[in-house]
Amino acid sequence: MAEVTSMNNCSKDGGAIEAVTKNDCNINGTGKDIIKVTVKKANVKDPEIFSCLLQPASSDSDLDSIGVRRFLLARKAESGVHRRLDWRCNGKGYVAYRNYIRRPRNWENSQIPSYPSTPGNSGQWMLTSSPLSHLSEVESWSSSKDLRSGALASNHRTSFSSSISDSDLPRGQGVEPAYSFVGMHCIFDQCKSAVTVLKFGHMSSDLLAYGASDGTLTVCNVSDPPTVINQLQGHSKDVTDFDFSSNNQYIASSSADKTVRVWELSKGLCIRVIYGVSPQLCIRFHPVNNNFLSVGNANKEITVFNFSTGRVIAKSIFDSEVTSMDHDHTGHLIFCGDAQGCIYSVTMDSRTGALSRSHRYRSSSKQKFPITTVQYRSFSLLAGGPVLLTCTKDGSLSFFSVALEVQGYLTLRCSLKLTPRIHSIRASFCPLLSLNKGEYIVAGSEDSNVYFYDLTRPKHTCVNKLQGHRFPVLVVAWNHGENFLASADLYGVVIVWKRAKTS
Repeated sequence: MAEVTSMNNCSKDGGAIEAVTKNDCNINGTGKDIIKVTVKKANVKDPEIFSCLLQPASSDSDLDSIGVRRFLLARKAESGVHRRLDWRCNGKGYVAYRNYIRRPRNWENSQIPSYPSTPGNSGQWMLTSSPLSHLSEVESWSSSKDLRSGALASNHRTSFSSSISDSDLPRGQGVEPAYSFVGMHCIFDQCKSAVTVLKFGHMSSDLLAYGASDGTLTVCNVSDPPTVINQLQGHSKDVTDFDFSSNNQYIASSSADKTVRVWELSKGLCIRVIYGVSPQLCIRFHPVNNNFLSVGNANKEITVFNFSTGRVIAKSIFDSEVTSMDHDHTGHLIFCGDAQGCIYSVTMDSRTGALSRSHRYRSSSKQKFPITTVQYRSFSLLAGGPVLLTCTKDGSLSFFSVALEVQGYLTLRCSLKLTPRIHSIRASFCPLLSLNKGEYIVAGSEDSNVYFYDLTRPKHTCVNKLQGHRFPVLVVAWNHGENFLASADLYGVVIVWKRAKTS
């Protein structure tokens, strides 16, 4: 009789699991495997540890390999307990989890390991040697010149690129349940020209504003009953971008008429006009110090203004028109895209407003298209840390991991090529779902639909679409509660979609 005994001490709150395997042979020579599992102090919180150890063994399996496999599965399940506990914090909701990961503690340094030898690495991902890797070039203006050479040495994971049409729906997989919608919540059709930018208020679920190509800026409330609060008029050309202040009392808007205007929402009045020498293309309030207002323009500059006085605080020069931008959650970094498809990481002093270029990501593709979307998110399931989403005018979506410890160094993780388009169409991150879900993006399309894409799928990335517009959909935006999605089209119609409740 041969006896093999393996002990797995997966202690969680004092729980211990002992697996004893015996192989008994009778006098006739026929063998029978008997597997006995006993549990001592069975107060282990995670039931997956039991399910992993109780996996059935096949008739031709080796006992040693079975024991090793069950041991590894148990270790994997035990490590997953801590990750799930993080997800269950603060009421298990999407908004609660987003607030949790945006808490103002030193979250990046405590959660994201640093790789001094390969500063391009961020979180648990390593750089790839996919077919995309030789199509991009990364340059650094920092003192360390080995960023590119050191980062390209790693080769542990696989990224992918995909080229699909907007109507490429999943085959046999159906609609993603978490992104199902019950229908249209309300429609705003006061505007008679193309909506160029659309946003919900900062940390708000009801306040919605959108700017149009006729120079108007409309502020609405989407709660029952939906109403138009103000229609702000002052710009003589397209509203290219706007941003809410942190308390939603002010809106700063940029325009192709070369001006920046500051609006007080309670009165519906323009309280300040800042004149420039070129079209102002993008604008952001500083997330920590709302007295700083960063503006990108067609004169290849980012200018930092004092919100109270309108005076120029700092300025940085780039290689082409600055078409889009976004801050990280700390306010120490600005990510911006230009008209040649380059993406820059710019450090910003939160006290003085001084700017300094750190890194540039440049695609080596022959055709150069303007960046229409730059959106930062402080956490991603795929990257295990902060990420950046960019979209170009030709419909190329790119997904980067961000190394905050290396001044915003960007690493391309995956990309998605949509149908070529004529208009400037913007994209947006979708709300986080769970540990078992992918990374979802929502974008409009020139076929008048709104599409949802899963960047983790190499094929059939479209998981859902919304039909209701009659003209090309240019912009989309989620509210803070993530129960409303707003979309706007070329002829000024804004539709607010109500998301279905999910368990």
